[in-house]
Amino acid sequence: MEKEPEVVGLGASTLDVLNLVEDYPVQEGVQEADDMILQGGGPVATAMVTLSRLGVPVAMLDTLGDDWAGKFILSEFQTEGVSIEHIRIATDRKSAVSTILVRPNGDRSIIHQRGTVPEFSSEDLPDRVISSASILHLNGRHWEACLQACNIARKHQVLISFDGGADRYQSKFTEIIPSVNICIVARDFAEKHARSMKIEIAAQLLLSQGPSLVVITEGRRGSWIYSDGGEAFHQPAFEVSRIVDTTGAGDVYHGAFLYGVLKGLGLRESARLASAAAAMKCGSLGGRSGIPGLPELRAYLTKIDGGV
Repeated sequence: MEKEPEVVGLGASTLDVLNLVEDYPVQEGVQEADDMILQGGGPVATAMVTLSRLGVPVAMLDTLGDDWAGKFILSEFQTEGVSIEHIRIATDRKSAVSTILVRPNGDRSIIHQRGTVPEFSSEDLPDRVISSASILHLNGRHWEACLQACNIARKHQVLISFDGGADRYQSKFTEIIPSVNICIVARDFAEKHARSMKIEIAAQLLLSQGPSLVVITEGRRGSWIYSDGGEAFHQPAFEVSRIVDTTGAGDVYHGAFLYGVLKGLGLRESARLASAAAAMKCGSLGGRSGIPGLPELRAYLTKIDGGV
């Protein structure tokens, strides 16, 4: 029998068309790609795939179109062990597709087609699945459903994890942050929310608004972790011998950090685990190609400094 999900993700799933190119095109013409891959994407969706590879039962809540892209996304979820029981299919609608150009140094240029699928409805929320989970993970997509899902989670003492991505800040998120327990946001998000470029000021403001744990991430500069218990430290990013693609690195960080929380590893070990998983991902093209399983992640950490 399929295990009940320990983590439920609510967000938008995409199909990513990734091309490895020498440089971005600047004029009309034909440009050759060194590599190309089709892969599922989306911040919450990729965090769910990460957790599943680490051995955690997970479920995804979303609406997809009945087009070829939607079928591809569903098929990949099934292959990855992500429960799709509560994903809704919209007839004659297009799923979201992102075309991503990746340069040899890992920099990206993204062209996103949002698709024509409707928002996941709050009426479709599986109350029992959410209330029996350990963590609800979301990023603000399907807004009305997010608010209702948070109400369900709070009622049943389910931890709420929020992903605030770079270039995704909206003032409406102030409504949801007081409900959040684990707030992991990009530095850009934190600065816009706090109207300050100082990490500690942004973190303390977020802590004062409800979350018991705030993590601020900044790619190659690592992450800063603050708890309401007073613990505060910087987790450096792990060095990558050859960066191929940074797509999805933050999403993998989220998934691996939540794994640490679920397993009671402590903040320092969870941050270290998350940073290592994100670094491993960056060695492959695509947001999911390099996501490690638990044995690979443990071996990587053991090789560096003695394991988890």
